[in-house]
Amino acid sequence: MSDTPVIPAAFADLVPFAGWALPTERERYNKRIASTMDQLQSFYDTLFPRLDDAIAHIDQFPLDDLPDDAKHLLWICCALVTVSFPVEVWRQARVPDSGASSFDAVLEPAV
Repeated sequence: MSDTPVIPAAFADLVPFAGWALPTERERYNKRIASTMDQLQSFYDTLFPRLDDAIAHIDQFPLDDLPDDAKHLLWICCALVTVSFPVEVWRQARVPDSGASSFDAVLEPAV
């Protein structure tokens, strides 16, 4: 049995990025910091054009009762938010000129 998160079949092209299906902001941030810019760019370039379709798929379900595959897709979309600034603005995984900065979510959404 695989530990790879299952995502909806209509999003099979995102399977290589299933490792971004992480439930917390902290996990997604840590993955961003541990990734190369090539990896972040590849993730961004693949997911960004599919974002509207992904959101439409997720919106078919009540947020508090998402099937696991849709929940994983939601987490991948959340990861796009984490990756967007490094790709679009900074061109590096870490916040420029910030030393060891990090941010912590005080409360994670319950999904």
